[in-house]
Amino acid sequence: MSAAMETEALSCPCASELDEVVAFHNGDMRAAIVTLLEDIRHLRHQLVLAEGAMSSGMTRGWRPSYDRD
Repeated sequence: MSAAMETEALSCPCASELDEVVAFHNGDMRAAIVTLLEDIRHLRHQLVLAEGAMSSGMTRGWRPSYDRD
């Protein structure tokens, strides 16, 4: 798979993925959104912890981005 195709696949969730998320929450869209927001919060916290554990030499000055470009 080319890099462009891979990026497109990651950035555009397919309908079945969305259906799975909603089905997991028994059709409750609000609960699905709350869970996804909690996941985002958790992953951002994990990114903060990883950033603190990495040396800037190991990453050659790279810093994580907390928002989408």
